[in-house]
Amino acid sequence: MELSSPRFKAMAVTAGFSLWFFIISSATGLFSFEAFAIFVAITISITQIFAFKLSKALDIFAIINTKIFLGILFIFVVSLYGIFFKVLHIDLLRLKKQGTSYWLDADKIKHSTIFKQY
Repeated sequence: MELSSPRFKAMAVTAGFSLWFFIISSATGLFSFEAFAIFVAITISITQIFAFKLSKALDIFAIINTKIFLGILFIFVVSLYGIFFKVLHIDLLRLKKQGTSYWLDADKIKHSTIFKQY
């Protein structure tokens, strides 16, 4: 973002503000397309007018917004994996003994069948 033009930074920050406006208003149940359109129009006009003066602040906001969004996305993806593994009964740590496991059991391996490879 440091090498981007101030106008592009303003558009990126507008997109970030719009995303957070959508998330917060939807979560509270107050979302309407009219309010969203007005918010986006006001945010675009303010950020584009003051793009050159607010260039550093827009850069800082874009970095913070990206870190927050990627953190939430990471937590969401990890949570989905946990839910899918629980629903599909996948035991990654092999905590339960299963008869249909494809993993080799260390007790059944004969030492004569293990060769050193150099």
